[in-house]
Amino acid sequence: MGKIKPLIAIDTNVKEAFMRHLLNPLDFSVEEIDDLLRIAGDIERNPSKYAHVCDGKKLATCFYEPSTRTRLSFESAMLGLGGSVLGFASADSSSASKGESVADTIRIISCYADICAMRHPKEGAATVAAMHSGIPVINAGDGGHQHPTQTLTDLLTIYSLKGRLNDLTIGLCGDLKFGRTVHSLINAMVRYPNIRFILISPPELQVPEYIREDVLKAKNIEFKELGNLDEALPDLDILYMTRVQRERFFNEEDYIRLKDCYILTPKKMKLARPDMFVLHPLPRVNEISVEVDKDPRAAYFKQAQYGVYVRMALIMKLLEVSPC
Repeated sequence: MGKIKPLIAIDTNVKEAFMRHLLNPLDFSVEEIDDLLRIAGDIERNPSKYAHVCDGKKLATCFYEPSTRTRLSFESAMLGLGGSVLGFASADSSSASKGESVADTIRIISCYADICAMRHPKEGAATVAAMHSGIPVINAGDGGHQHPTQTLTDLLTIYSLKGRLNDLTIGLCGDLKFGRTVHSLINAMVRYPNIRFILISPPELQVPEYIREDVLKAKNIEFKELGNLDEALPDLDILYMTRVQRERFFNEEDYIRLKDCYILTPKKMKLARPDMFVLHPLPRVNEISVEVDKDPRAAYFKQAQYGVYVRMALIMKLLEVSPC
């Protein structure tokens, strides 16, 4: 009996040759990011224009650690594009609980979905997944390392509020050591002209040495490190608050000692400029008083909405789809 010929000749190398992932904020050029932000802005203004661009496409959300905003934001983004969603919300509800590797999991997911958003507590897990994946992989946070889609969200928020991504003084406050959103935002913002940072944290939670030396100093970025939030507030265009993350500490005593270092209150907001905006990647614990929510400069819930638009734009880019 002769060999059966496939109905369709498939070159397995073609897909891999052109497939892109987002693992790090620097995976995209400044021009590509500007284009993403432009598309995200258009999605905000004209959502119906994009309502069917991903008809028939599936997004897998592989979340090995808890998340509310990021996971639901990805799901909302794909549903808003007309696609569908499958996946798991914790390692316990996946075969990781049986010992399956990330490499094997992504091979299986590649059989079921067209694109994958992955969050994992170990740094570099998304990179491992991308090496073995047959579909685009989006890093939705890996340990204390990177969180590139939060960075895209932050960039869109800043641009929408301030009208620019250059000539800004940005205050980063709280856990700057383990805060992956902080590390990613610094890496992204240093590519724009005239950016200055004020890094506000206790000594134990200062930015890692590699950020200080290999990013800020190496690129001659103006920055200063302070322990006092009140001192920094009058000079800021953007205040980026972060929580002290209990899950990144090795012992409870250190967490309890540091968790209330900085709490933003209406009284402190009086020290800030009328056009300074407050961002936060969320969730917050108590580092921003709920009374601050009433201040028109409190932009963190608007920031969460921008996250949906920018993830919609990103999914479209990686799947190479666009409105008709």
